[in-house]
Amino acid sequence: MALSKRQVSQLQKIVETVQAILATEEKQSSQPSKSKAASRGAAGTTSSRRSGKELAAFRKALLAERKSGVPVAEIAKRHKVSKSYIYQL
Repeated sequence: MALSKRQVSQLQKIVETVQAILATEEKQSSQPSKSKAASRGAAGTTSSRRSGKELAAFRKALLAERKSGVPVAEIAKRHKVSKSYIYQL
């Protein structure tokens, strides 16, 4: 199977592109991502799933805060939940 000059040229371009992608990936993996590091540091602890009585108590607390007039954005930030979750309650 003989390849034409054009096919060889296209294959070389593909190889160069793959090498460039791998080189940039190696640079990024060696340097810690600022966004990941910042989000991990801001969170403090890993998130956990609430269930049962704990979930019911959490929802009651969110509803009580909401009824007392606390802004949704503030509640979401404080409890690390989305705004839409609060609106769904």
